[in-house]
Amino acid sequence: MSRKKVADIIIETLAEAGVKHCYGIVGDTLNHITDAIRRSPIEWVHMRHEEAGAMAAGGEALITGRLTACAGTCGPGSLHFVNGLFEAHRNRAPVVLIATQVATAEMGMDFPQEVDLKPIYDTCSHFCSYIHHPAQARRVTALAAQAALNRRGAAVIIVPGDISSAEVEEGLAFRPHVPTPVLRPSDAELDAMAERINAGKRVTVYCGSGCEGAHDEVVALAERIQAPVAHTSRAKDFIEPHNPYNVGMTGIIGEPSGFRAIDACDTLLLLGADFAWSQFYPHEATLIQVDSDATHLGRRHPVDLGVVGHVRETLQALLPRLHPREDHAFLRNSLRVRADTRGREQGEEHAGHDGLIHPQYLTALIDRHADDDAVFTADGGSPMVWLLRHVRSNGRRRTLTSLVHGTMANAMPSALGIKKALPQRQVIALCGDGGLAMLLGDLLTAVQECIPIKVVVYNNGSLGFVEMEQKVEGLLDAYTDLKNPDFARLADAMGIYGRRVEGADTLEEAVRDVLSRPGPALLDVRVNRYELVMPPKIEPGQVLHTALYSAKAVLSGRGDEVGELLRSNFID
Repeated sequence: MSRKKVADIIIETLAEAGVKHCYGIVGDTLNHITDAIRRSPIEWVHMRHEEAGAMAAGGEALITGRLTACAGTCGPGSLHFVNGLFEAHRNRAPVVLIATQVATAEMGMDFPQEVDLKPIYDTCSHFCSYIHHPAQARRVTALAAQAALNRRGAAVIIVPGDISSAEVEEGLAFRPHVPTPVLRPSDAELDAMAERINAGKRVTVYCGSGCEGAHDEVVALAERIQAPVAHTSRAKDFIEPHNPYNVGMTGIIGEPSGFRAIDACDTLLLLGADFAWSQFYPHEATLIQVDSDATHLGRRHPVDLGVVGHVRETLQALLPRLHPREDHAFLRNSLRVRADTRGREQGEEHAGHDGLIHPQYLTALIDRHADDDAVFTADGGSPMVWLLRHVRSNGRRRTLTSLVHGTMANAMPSALGIKKALPQRQVIALCGDGGLAMLLGDLLTAVQECIPIKVVVYNNGSLGFVEMEQKVEGLLDAYTDLKNPDFARLADAMGIYGRRVEGADTLEEAVRDVLSRPGPALLDVRVNRYELVMPPKIEPGQVLHTALYSAKAVLSGRGDEVGELLRSNFID
């Protein structure tokens, strides 16, 4: 039997599992791994920060659905991946991290750069294991790939430096298996679901990301029972397009139409939705939940009936059991509210007084001039809100934001990974000024690796979403100011086409210019700092706290800010 290096066995197994790219930074204990990659079909993508590498891998994995790798050297190198790996894992993106470690003889001796990685990565992965002996290499790698692909999330292989260079007989041909079972509730459970839905007078369907691949079944369900369809933010790509029953999102960054359809129903059917904020569930309604993971049933809000199944297969079996509904009143009213909501949103998509740039206007221009199959990423905070509200889904476009982990700085590195995987698609990163600055160095990756992403900076000189949260709490905003560089000139210095816009009169031409550039390009836009992100329902306490902020600001000599807040949101 032939002998191979452990590093070669790891990389060969990952290539056979579908890995196309590995994102990371080289270093001593990783050298044999990167040498194996150099001689393999896998392409190494040289990043400037490991956190960005994990986010890039997560972006590629989520949008393509295939296993994607990242790798780092011992100690701080491997440790830097942690936030990006959390992001990928909570997005259910199949990512495998090769985290190298000091030599086995030095482990446990407080050796320089030694970090016990297992308890750290156990918290953000479905599989995390050392390769303790060279003979385990293929088996551990195959199990890691199998866990990431089947359970949808991160897996971590920890490899001591001396193990990766060791030679071993190839051994048994372990490989990952990715079955596609049909999962649906029992006939008795389907009958119980149908009984409750048929008895409802005002039924709303609420769709989560588990509805991917079930668009037609959801629309058929809504048509049969004349139900409005609301969706989570993560389900936008799968539910919004070509859906005459769509009433939009609910939740903290949702829309009034989505909120009302759920709040006013007497029966709520949750499909693949693990929505976390219990205050947005209806107070008095029958709740039915369908999820492929039984541990998710009723964990966010009590439900009357919880069943296990994939959404598509469950609806195919459920539809014949449902009575066609003749009463259209609830649906008609919900769609009327939806039309009003869209009208108000579209009314925000305009240039402001004296050239003021509303972020909604900037986003609408990007939406108008982006390709029909563009992929959009957005930083956590206000860019994420503007993307979800003002970029149209059409069945071909995709969006990626940090909705579960809620991290800063995710947009640009995720865009790098997506564009690397899909070079024929336009990929646009909507970045906050704070988010872009946090991982700014990886703009150099776009140049070094020739990745032609488009970056739009929503430059409001502040950590805007945090500033708004402070005002809603009745607090004076503190420590949110950002002293930013001219990001366009900075991009030019890096070898990226950069352009800066400070007035609305030149904005549309600049958007067209940047999006049409053949290489990487950055548009730095000075947007309104005082733009409010309005929730779907205004609570009395929010009004009171904002008024309290206004009073404090005036008493502190910051009355000009209050005036600008009013002009930007209620007068202009």
